[in-house]
Amino acid sequence: MDWLNAIKFDKNGLIPAIAQDHATGQILMMAWMNREALILTATSKQAVYFSRSRNKLWHKGESSGHFQQVHAIRLDCDSDVIVLSVTQIGAIACHTGRTSCFYQLLINEQDKFHWQITDPVKKDPSAIYNTDQSLPTNNNTLPNQHTIQTDQTADTKQSAHLEQTILEKLDTVLNERKQADANHSYAASLYQKGLNKILEKVGEEATETIIAAKELQAHTNDDNRHNLIYEIADVWFHTMVVLAWFNIPITAVTDELARRFGLSGIDEKNARSQA
Repeated sequence: MDWLNAIKFDKNGLIPAIAQDHATGQILMMAWMNREALILTATSKQAVYFSRSRNKLWHKGESSGHFQQVHAIRLDCDSDVIVLSVTQIGAIACHTGRTSCFYQLLINEQDKFHWQITDPVKKDPSAIYNTDQSLPTNNNTLPNQHTIQTDQTADTKQSAHLEQTILEKLDTVLNERKQADANHSYAASLYQKGLNKILEKVGEEATETIIAAKELQAHTNDDNRHNLIYEIADVWFHTMVVLAWFNIPITAVTDELARRFGLSGIDEKNARSQA
């Protein structure tokens, strides 16, 4: 593979890989990759690293359920560092139960330096690693998005709460991006271009979702399945940009969906028509 030949692996055949939050830019963690891990990451669009302590491939989240969906892979100017733009499932990347492994900040107080813990523990590590270990751990077998969101969560209410938390977090970020530099933020660039451009993107992503769904119907495979999930995520993202444009919180939508539970879909539609 020509693209792999451009990479400068070290004498052990490894390269450092930094995972960065796709939405916020926060540095989440650093690990190592060999050629096989990088190939699996690129083809599966889920982060796979190489564990030096275990001397084996390590599919991030195989024990904790905190997988990383990969949006982009970048190589630095010296070709010896990889940066992954990821969505961190569960908002926990660190084995300590924190969002980021980089939770210690160097502080200077009266010319005395010390490390200060800045990030709270979101979940007790013992609770994370005592969860169901039924996920496949074969190095070459990567569970799909359905496995991540259902098989790892025994309580469906907990799963729903997790998804809502992710949406609320994204909602906060999108509102913050209104004041961000358009040259460094995709969302900020959309706000700068105006509502028509944002709506154009919604239509574009909706069309791509339709195409992805038809491709999955015609050819059922993991690649097409992932493409459909990816395109729907894009639709959700851009519709949330629309909501943020009008200062409508995502909870207004989730509250409306909650209101409809227990109602017949036909009755609810008829009620709207009469109104």
